[in-house]
Amino acid sequence: MKKLSYSSSGVSIDKGNKFVSQIKNLIQKDKQLKRSDIGGFSGQFPLDSKIKKPILVGATDGVGTKIEIARMMKNYRTIGIDLVAMCVNDLIVDQAKPLFFLDYISTGKLDIEKASNIIKGIIDGCKKSNCSLLGGETAEHPDVEAKNKFDLAGFCVGIKSGINSYKPKLVKGDIIIGLRSSGLHSNGYSLVRKIIKVNNLKLTKKIDKNKTLGELLLKPTEIYVEPILELFSKKIIKTCAHITGGGITENLPRSLSKNIIANIDLGKMHVPKIFKFIKSYDISEKEMLRTFNCGYGMLLIMNKNKIDKFQNTIKKFKLTYDKIGNLDYSIDQSKKIKFNGKINFNE
Repeated sequence: MKKLSYSSSGVSIDKGNKFVSQIKNLIQKDKQLKRSDIGGFSGQFPLDSKIKKPILVGATDGVGTKIEIARMMKNYRTIGIDLVAMCVNDLIVDQAKPLFFLDYISTGKLDIEKASNIIKGIIDGCKKSNCSLLGGETAEHPDVEAKNKFDLAGFCVGIKSGINSYKPKLVKGDIIIGLRSSGLHSNGYSLVRKIIKVNNLKLTKKIDKNKTLGELLLKPTEIYVEPILELFSKKIIKTCAHITGGGITENLPRSLSKNIIANIDLGKMHVPKIFKFIKSYDISEKEMLRTFNCGYGMLLIMNKNKIDKFQNTIKKFKLTYDKIGNLDYSIDQSKKIKFNGKINFNE
């Protein structure tokens, strides 16, 4: 009888150990990342004793089927940035400073080069978020996942003080500012892939200034950690909404209080060409607004008198923004957002 082993069943412990060793080397080469004992049973992170009544805030997310675009493009260098961004951008909505990040990679067969490129992106995302890569898990699942397929999940923990929490009241007349996105970020890719398949599109198709469809779809998610936390610390913004799956339609209401609704002026929205390209394949405006960020990764709400302070603060981060709406008072809460006008997808 032939002897069986873990390796013959499709799981290579030696390859896994080699990958962990590579991750350690990547982290040790980077002085900005806090040291962590990668490869141990757990990761440890000391809390800052200066923070009074610390509250830990957690978030977890993935990058969805953007992974398939990376596979089709054979480019895995940026989806790790997406993974970090999707988690930290959720944390900062609650005014939490990201502390540490952990990742989970599940695959049918471990490809060290591919996985290393993903980790390099995660490291980039952690550096931009000023948080530590504390650890993670890479799992081989033969016969469950195809050899060339994988999935990602990210987990991030942040911290904020429980003393004198900044919770200003939303009122009629507050303005809504949209911080522009880098592109689709990490949502809506199942619809995009359907468009590509049905219309037999090539990812090499030129879309915008010699950028191909594939290149635009792989643009990494913008990380808003530094500007948002500074705007909160200076009490310039009252709250914000991270525009992810569900678009503006589903995400903005999550940041609105009782008896407050949002008026969005669609005519003032700046829509990048990638969204216009998607819209051209007979996708309704309503569907665009509830599937994609349509050009805005974060919506900020502030008193209109704070606009000068906002402009002075945001300019150093080199982010582009637009005033796209305001808040109103309404007892009728059946519609938390009123969309006015139409988006100019043809400009």
